[in-house]
Amino acid sequence: MVLSDKDIKYEVINGGLMIEPYAEKHVEPASMDLRLGESFKKSNGISNTESGEFVQPVSLSSNTDCIDWKSTNNDVLLQPGDFVLASTKEYIEIPDYLVGQVEGRSSIGRMGISIHQTAGYIDPGFNGNITLELTNHGPVEVLLSSGDRVCQIVFNRLSQPAEDPYGHADSQYQNQSGPEPSGMSF
Repeated sequence: MVLSDKDIKYEVINGGLMIEPYAEKHVEPASMDLRLGESFKKSNGISNTESGEFVQPVSLSSNTDCIDWKSTNNDVLLQPGDFVLASTKEYIEIPDYLVGQVEGRSSIGRMGISIHQTAGYIDPGFNGNITLELTNHGPVEVLLSSGDRVCQIVFNRLSQPAEDPYGHADSQYQNQSGPEPSGMSF
């Protein structure tokens, strides 16, 4: 069951769901808008958008292939084809009886920006900033700024609390702060 605006407010006020900083004005009828954080990472393996040359392959067994991408005024300028890791400004703690689904906002999608590739599912028990996978699929550059409402999170109530919520020993992204590169290993 998808939580309504009343349910989201209730969960936050009564401590079941933690969202910091919390802005009640960002609660929508069946979701909550989340804002772009202040740090960004760009892969060394992404091709140069001007020349099209491939710079370096990305390794799935190491998270060292991403570099901090400094920007002025906490803005990120996405050229067509750019892929950048970012994170939400909000730190979220999801209780073991809820699950989250992050989706892009239609205003961002209409500019050609996708917010995530496949990682929009947020497990029960997750704590941290949510990493966003920003890609510019459009024909023109797009400037996004820290604090922009770029995505929304929809919460669903589980039929019963998770038996083994996220946060166990193998939970590689628990308590992440800022954008986190892939922790995949073989």
